[in-house]
Amino acid sequence: MAANKPKGQNSLALHKVIMVGSGGVGKSALTLQFMYDEFVEDYEPTKADSYRKKVVLDGEEVQIDILDTAGQEDYAAIRDNYFRSGEGFLCVFSITELESFAATADFREQILRVKEDENVPFLLVGNKSDLEDKRQVSIEEAKNRADQWNVNYVETSAKTRANVDKVITHLITHLITQRISCQFLRYTCLLLFIVCMLKLF
Repeated sequence: MAANKPKGQNSLALHKVIMVGSGGVGKSALTLQFMYDEFVEDYEPTKADSYRKKVVLDGEEVQIDILDTAGQEDYAAIRDNYFRSGEGFLCVFSITELESFAATADFREQILRVKEDENVPFLLVGNKSDLEDKRQVSIEEAKNRADQWNVNYVETSAKTRANVDKVITHLITHLITQRISCQFLRYTCLLLFIVCMLKLF
């Protein structure tokens, strides 16, 4: 017998976040840390895993759907379908791996091509900040790239949980703000249309 859903669950706002980045940078570890407060150290390549969690933002309960995508090149062809369904993107690289940082440009290019929107909610995330002694990507270098893209840059550690909640909530807040702005714009356009039509008659 199916479990009864809590009253009002279906009415909660749902925001879909896509986690992208090269293999081994810690996308799954970040996702699992956010979802279950646990750190998974062993790396197993992901094909695509989806997670859903309810959180409270500014006093309002919302649902977050996180799609943890494969970073391996073998799955590049199927990413388009994932990207089309996403509202916002966390583009993750490892601060200990220069190649993963370079790859963020390819991921962003693919996202912009699919979404056809330069203003799509997007956050650049430098993971493994707990491995400072192995750093290959400077904070300045990462911030410069984020500035070029007009996005924010945040460093995280899936191991210590540093900034894990911050990157998710920051992106969701951006999503909500953008959604409200779009609704207001549509409402304004509708009012202008009605006014113009009334003047014709």
